[in-house]
Amino acid sequence: MTTVFGAAGALGHEQVVFCIDSAAGYRSIIAIHSTVLGPAVGGTRLWRYDTESDALDDALRLSRGMTYKNALAGLPFGGGKAVILRPADGFDRSALFGAHGRFIERLGGNFISGEDVGVTVADIEIVREATTHVAGIAHRAGDPSPFTARGVHAAMRACAQHRWGAPDLAGRTVALQGCGAVARELARLLDADGARLIVCDVDAGKAERLVAESRATLVEPDAIYDADTDIFAPCALGGVLNDATLPRLRAGIVAGAANNQLLDPRHGRDIEARGITYAPDYVANAGGVIAGSTIDLLSGTMALALERVDAIFETVKRIFELAREMSVPASDAADVLAERIVAGESRSAALAT
Repeated sequence: MTTVFGAAGALGHEQVVFCIDSAAGYRSIIAIHSTVLGPAVGGTRLWRYDTESDALDDALRLSRGMTYKNALAGLPFGGGKAVILRPADGFDRSALFGAHGRFIERLGGNFISGEDVGVTVADIEIVREATTHVAGIAHRAGDPSPFTARGVHAAMRACAQHRWGAPDLAGRTVALQGCGAVARELARLLDADGARLIVCDVDAGKAERLVAESRATLVEPDAIYDADTDIFAPCALGGVLNDATLPRLRAGIVAGAANNQLLDPRHGRDIEARGITYAPDYVANAGGVIAGSTIDLLSGTMALALERVDAIFETVKRIFELAREMSVPASDAADVLAERIVAGESRSAALAT
């Protein structure tokens, strides 16, 4: 039986904090994976987990992904993540996120958070009342979704360049799994490219709204894996690339906004074996944290933030080059690059070698 210390130690975590405020209905796990490059930066997720063990596993995997994401994005930050176990319906969001802000404040700046799944910019404003250690603030970078979508779009274009010799997505068919805020913005960009869209979501209302806003074709959630498509874009929750789904994919490229798309690291090798071009998720979806960190934490300009988000295109291309040089899947090559940076190698040197 795996212990909490065993699970955290296996992924190299520095600190895992379990937080409770019963009056607010608040229970959370804040996982700090690494502060080697700087304070741990990562979003806060509000989700109803089947078990507390699932919540811990999510926090641990997401926080390590943030270390790698921030390293490859060239940000002077480590990686962390918070997951709040969603209470029963009818809870007081002000009390819940006020409690969250107080617990973040107690960490003394070692953890800086913004929004993630289930959390809004308005929620982060409540957190901000109790701590300054937040990003994605409404009057500054704000909603990270447009930046995340822009980065995923850049990653898709890099994948197209690698696979088809040109970054043009006109006429390509893209299957969007999930119709949330990032997917809606991504759909807008792809629609402007002249791509054809196939979409699904477990929330029928979200799916119908996206279809109304675009020229997308709606399919049932499970049918998305069998869609005849050029690009499969996971834009919902993680673990969707697994033993059951990979044999069904008919796409040449997988590039999306979801975190932890691979259920297990070995599935990155399975993708490679099937001849599918894969943009490692924590590289492709880094646009939100890049923009929030650049503007809110580093006092950079919007122009600089967008320039750094667009640089995801070149980072993905370099990962493919390294994967070829090392004869490893792209997912492994991305891990190698991130680990070199965390170990002290400069990002420019890591990407160049």
